[in-house]
Amino acid sequence: MFSFIVTAVLSLLSSVVGQTVYLAGDSTMAPNGDGAGTGTDGWGQYLGQYLTLPISNQAIAGRSARSFTEEGRFTTIIDDAVAGDFVIIEFGHNDGLSGDVDNGREDAFGDSLTVTATVTETDGSTEVIHTFNYYMTNAVNSLKAKGAIPIVSAQTPDNIWDGDVITAPPRFVPYAQEVAGNTSTTYIDHYDYVAQAYEAIGETTVNTYYPIDHTHTTVTGANIVAEAFVRGLLCSSSTLKTFVNSAGAAAPNGCL
Repeated sequence: MFSFIVTAVLSLLSSVVGQTVYLAGDSTMAPNGDGAGTGTDGWGQYLGQYLTLPISNQAIAGRSARSFTEEGRFTTIIDDAVAGDFVIIEFGHNDGLSGDVDNGREDAFGDSLTVTATVTETDGSTEVIHTFNYYMTNAVNSLKAKGAIPIVSAQTPDNIWDGDVITAPPRFVPYAQEVAGNTSTTYIDHYDYVAQAYEAIGETTVNTYYPIDHTHTTVTGANIVAEAFVRGLLCSSSTLKTFVNSAGAAAPNGCL
């Protein structure tokens, strides 16, 4: 009984003292977007205005689930996170195959945790790589072991349309959903929530959110993408939604 009370008290303390929301992702989430001074910005920079918890945006342009792992960036978050912290993980844009020569970001094809691939580097050496699901699952499980609360988020859509709707998602969206399901982790279908928001706004206006390509958003676009994440969060079972403020509660559109 005593140990139960101690555990409950510690859990309560972690929920009200020093809780942080960490973000792990690519340029679509990162400060300064593509990182090239083009005026783009990532949606993670605008999430904080909708939450009552501080944000630590660790996303960085050009990264994949694999390169974020190999560069030790997941390890940094795992080391820094304490029980009760939230970690939102969103990759996919840079995880696709790169051809004959490895780009340092591609994952092995497929969603198996055991499949590997051997890739050739620019210097002719080889490296064994794993799947998107492998890297994501390892990160999620390591964070859970620290008592942190991971949230797996689907990648955002590119600004590519099929008539008056955003095109169907790439394979990394269902892969992310698989990771969340297999680890009993909250999943936010950020792809579909952004698509819902964009389709309500219309292609002509959405085009103005993408000044350099179909992936990287302006500040205005990044804020729309952040609102879409909050809407997905509010429609989920994540305890992070209890920290959504009044501005976040007013995020447009409904649950999918």
